[in-house]
Order: sequence, then C-alpha cells, then structure tokens
Amino acid sequence: MIGPKTFGQGLTTCTQRPMKYWKHIFSIHALLYLVIALPLAGYAENPTTFPAFENSWQVLEPGLEFGIFRTPTSLEHAGIHVLRIDPTYFEFRLLNASATSTKQLLSAKEWCRQYHLVAAINASMYQEDYLASVSLMQTAGHINNPRLSKDKSILAFDRRTSEVPLVKIIDRQCESFEEWKRHYTTFIQSIRMISCYGKNVWRQQPQKWSTAAIAVDTDGHGLFIHVRFPYSTHDLINVLLELPLNISRAMYAEGGYEAQLYIHSGLYEYEAVGSYGPGFSGHTDNRTAVPIPNVVAIARRKK
Repeated sequence: MIGPKTFGQGLTTCTQRPMKYWKHIFSIHALLYLVIALPLAGYAENPTTFPAFENSWQVLEPGLEFGIFRTPTSLEHAGIHVLRIDPTYFEFRLLNASATSTKQLLSAKEWCRQYHLVAAINASMYQEDYLASVSLMQTAGHINNPRLSKDKSILAFDRRTSEVPLVKIIDRQCESFEEWKRHYTTFIQSIRMISCYGKNVWRQQPQKWSTAAIAVDTDGHGLFIHVRFPYSTHDLINVLLELPLNISRAMYAEGGYEAQLYIHSGLYEYEAVGSYGPGFSGHTDNRTAVPIPNVVAIARRKK
C-alpha cells in the first residue's frame, strides 16, 4: 500500500517484500488504464464510447450512479471515476481476509465475485503482515485491528438505531468517537482528506500517485472514488472540491498500483487499477488488479 504521508508514514505492497513506511515514497507518472465493459452491447476499453458518463451521472440501477469527471489537468481518457451509492438501496460491508480461514487476499473484482457483491474499493492501507489495517478496523464478529490511531476520519456503518445516518464519516476534530461508536458496529479508520468544515487538510508534497478514496456527500450518499491519473493528494482534494460531487467529508483508502475499484451492475462492468510511474521497476503502467486484504463493498438491500 502507499502511505501518502510525507510526514513520516509510507506504504507496503502486495507483490514484494514489505519495507518500512519511510522507504516507500515515490512519484507516479503513468497514464490512465480503464476498462468499462458492456458484454451484451459489445463495448470495451473506450471511455469515450459513453458520453453520458462524462461530467454527469449515469444511472446503473436504482440507488446507484456512475460518473467520469474530466479535469483540465488530466490527460486524454483520464478523469475522476465516482460511484455514487444511496445507502437506502445498498448496504455497506467490510470484508477482511483476516476473518477467513484461508487468510487469502483477493482483488476487488474477486471479492465481489466470491461474495456476490455489486462493487468494492480498498478499505484502507494495511500493515506488513498483509492482513491488518494500519489503524482501527472492526465489524460485528471480527476485529481486524483494535488500535485507534491519531488519524481523524472513521468510516462507520451497520448502524444500531435508525436515529443516525446509514453511513457516516466521523471526524474526530469535530465529533467524539466515544459518543458515536455506540451507534454503529463497523468502523474503518484512515487519513482525513476533507474535514468536517469542508476544507482540504492535506499539505502539499511533490510525490504523485493513483488514489482510491471513500467519501460521503451532503445528501448522505456514499462515494467510491478512483483516480488513476497521478496527483499529489493535496491537488486531488482541490479537484474533488471543485467537481459537482457535493462532498462533505472524505478519507484516503489506498494509493499507487494497489488502488482499485470494481463495479458490476446489470450490463455494466467496470474495473480500474492504479499504477506506479516510470522508473519504479515492474509497475510502470500497471494493468493488473493485485490481491488486497480488506475492502469496503456494497450489496443490494433485500426488499
């Protein structure tokens, strides 16, 4: 995983021996690789085939919309890829390899296929054991990591009462986690990108990489965000704030070639992966969704 903190934290990867976080800072200059497939319609690997997806929302099914948002700084065929999820139609789930008997890591696509899910994205960065999250991660019946770190954002779902939102990002600068944790059973802690005040809280840095992020908007929707084009995280946050996404809070999920998003809704199938840049041996223009230990996924709610 890529730990995008220039203030002393870093990343490990799934395809090579883990290193200390501070050894993993690097730049990304790879171009976008995007697969959008509609098997019955015969389209594949050409995002320009779907003009309705560009800078607008395409309804995949009730409660689920997908958009590709172009930006002035992105190259041809690059953009911000966003899945907007209405939690009244879809339930959020946390899946952990550590909760299985085999401890097997899977790509986002494989997690979805094995557990009959609609979409999945990285849950967060993970530690050198390739299983445990860097910070707090737990759900009903399984604790992946009990440690509450200094990071400010905590994604919460599986609510206990109907008095709170179905999905919430708790901001510890504005809210007491001790108060909110009694309302939910699933918690995923990660690095804050957009604060409770709607501000960019990431300082500028020279490194750039692909990014996977999770956000909530002002209407209570969940957002799965994937950006293959390399941005510094500070610049990416500014781009997200300028787009018509109405983001209220956002948190970092993963970076580099491990960042991925998979969607399968009706005829639509979409898979995006991240990439390292030239000069990083073996991962330039990566096109492979590598196995990852933890994902946030969605499943259709039973009527």
